[in-house]
Amino acid sequence: MKTSKKRTAFRIAMVSILLAVLASPVAWFVARERAEEGVVSLAIEESGRLLHHYDAIDLSGPDALAHAALAAKTISGGLFDISEIYNSQGLRLAESLTAEGTAVEPHLPKHGLPDYLEASYESLKLSNNVWALRVFVPLRDSATDMSQPITGYFEGVRVVPTWQKDQIFYSSLTMALMVGLASLLCGAALYPVVVRLSADNERKAREVLDSHISMMEALGRAIAKRDSDTGAHNYRVAWIAASIAERLGVAGSAMQALIAGSFLHDVGKIGIPDAILLKPGKLDAAEWLIMRTHVAQGKEIVSGMGWLDGANDVVAAHHEKWNGSGYPLQLTGEAIPLAARIFAVADVFDALCSKRPYKEPMSFETALAILEKDTGSHFDPAVMAVFRPMARKTFERLANISETDARQLLEDRVRHHFDL
Repeated sequence: MKTSKKRTAFRIAMVSILLAVLASPVAWFVARERAEEGVVSLAIEESGRLLHHYDAIDLSGPDALAHAALAAKTISGGLFDISEIYNSQGLRLAESLTAEGTAVEPHLPKHGLPDYLEASYESLKLSNNVWALRVFVPLRDSATDMSQPITGYFEGVRVVPTWQKDQIFYSSLTMALMVGLASLLCGAALYPVVVRLSADNERKAREVLDSHISMMEALGRAIAKRDSDTGAHNYRVAWIAASIAERLGVAGSAMQALIAGSFLHDVGKIGIPDAILLKPGKLDAAEWLIMRTHVAQGKEIVSGMGWLDGANDVVAAHHEKWNGSGYPLQLTGEAIPLAARIFAVADVFDALCSKRPYKEPMSFETALAILEKDTGSHFDPAVMAVFRPMARKTFERLANISETDARQLLEDRVRHHFDL
């Protein structure tokens, strides 16, 4: 399984497990609450039926006490273990208890005179793992018309038997397990869909990135060709800059910007007239002023191109020097972007060690001596400290390298840092 698929599977599994862990207790709680409410609703309905049957709703007549006592006794033998009936003033008229009710009554919390307007209940965990449900029901002539006056109160306690506790437990457990399993199955069903969509998005992103890199390469090669050179310099210098940056801990978008900027550092030369760009001799002062405009022109070219915006750091500052004697802004020290400081070392080293139409390549010792001499004036000492130990291997790796091989070197770094 590819790393991306493993990562996707892991994330979906984690989300599914987290959902199951969170949803299962909620399902357990909801199922248990509904079971309790079902027991209470049945008990209230049954007690209401019996109270009406024994004419124990209107508790103001001369026979109210007898009717209340009979109703309480009948109710306590059914769904309730304790039944209490009060008149509208909250005075208790009758009470009846089963053996279970007698055992739990001392452990029930006490309360004042009943004066509630709506039916309610409370779930009580008593000693010895006893579970009791206590209901409070205001009595009215109509069970549905809440505007009717309250004629009395019924309070009942049901000690939930073991069989019913087990039934509620297993019902709640089944619901929790079903919700948990549904969460896991949902994750399993989503996995192939997410993988397919992710792969499609990744493919499209790679196609776009490939086209961007191809355009960058074509533009860089066009610049090099126009400057009477091959594209090998761009490949080499971008590879050297990336190698230095890796040792400095540069990664991600910063590394991508460095590679793009290094490859396109002289893109502004497109706007320099051939008479100046290709002049075989030295440039005069006026011509140098025009030549130096390639920095500003390069910055304009890469600005606003989205993915190339990061290349600005190198394109706009690759001629700045550590001591402020560079151009165009005479930036000093760390005011120069790190990418430009890295590139400066890579660019000068490659230029010194490479054959050009107007010069032969320098030896490694001569090239490094020039870099050492200019460290602290042209080059960032920290960048040179990183480059110095790798300079010899870099020189040997690039000595007499073909443009094709140089392109392959950079392509390896591009595929690594652009996640291709």
